Amino acid sequence: MKAAVLVKPLQIELGDHPIPNPGPGQLRIRLQEVGICGSDIHYFGGHRPLPEPTIIGHEGWGYIDALGEGVNRELGERVVIDPNAPCGECSYCARGQATVCPNKRTIGLNAPGCFAEYVLIPADFAHKLPDSITSKDAVTIEPTAVAYNALKKASLTKGDAIYVLGLGAIGMLITHLAVEQGLHVFANDLNPVLQEKAYEFGALNGDWKAQDIRVIFECTGSAAATTQLIADAPRGASVILLGLSEKQASFTPLDLVRRGISIQGSLIYDHPEDFKSVIQLIKDGKIQPHKIISKYIPLAEVQAGLQLATDGHPGKIVVQIV
Repeated sequence: MKAAVLVKPLQIELGDHPIPNPGPGQLRIRLQEVGICGSDIHYFGGHRPLPEPTIIGHEGWGYIDALGEGVNRELGERVVIDPNAPCGECSYCARGQATVCPNKRTIGLNAPGCFAEYVLIPADFAHKLPDSITSKDAVTIEPTAVAYNALKKASLTKGDAIYVLGLGAIGMLITHLAVEQGLHVFANDLNPVLQEKAYEFGALNGDWKAQDIRVIFECTGSAAATTQLIADAPRGASVILLGLSEKQASFTPLDLVRRGISIQGSLIYDHPEDFKSVIQLIKDGKIQPHKIISKYIPLAEVQAGLQLATDGHPGKIVVQIV
């Protein structure tokens, strides 16, 4: 099979590799499309170094191609990949915190990923796609689940106001989902193309600091932006962090406590509930996450695509495997 391996920062090697065979409880997926994610950019740029050459990529969909022992699924079934499989046995999994399981298997990180023609995944982590969901929506389900989980954590009600800072894929999808839920969304990005896209999704134009903002979503991944956002948060607001800055942000505990500001991180999604919920929303026509897609490239151009995303290309780049 053809596969793109990140051999070192900023260097992808596309070559021939053996087609993997599924072990017990696994499926082999013949991949069709894979989105480029912010974490792929971090790996590509060396900001999150990988211990060894790795096939990266995890936002994929495709068809079940082979079954491992003990798996009862249909060959040819059209599925979207849930790339994070917690161990189910540690204390974190036992108390419902599987998202922070230290033993979770993440394809594209500690298991071969999706910038390839085939990938292996545990059978329970391939979600069947209704025929009515198009390929362009299918490839955006995984990041939409990330956004869905963050909004779920916020515990908002219709009519509440939120502020989204940073309109990459996750910030844009939070905006889209929040508008669909009847929330008043104020959103901001330095890129005017992304700013206009947020307005198309229904974001409101105005000074967020003059609004009764309940929850702020930090999606930039900038420590400086996070520090400023916490300082500017209105009394009683919650700040949910999704941007993955590796630098130190700061706040003054006295100020934070007196203003009643809470800070919470949001990492990936709950399995399998969030994927199922997103699939249903798309099936019902309530959201169209494919609208964040701005460019398609073939697998042979994944190096250029990763560089383009690293340089700040506005929108989601999708790699077409076939």
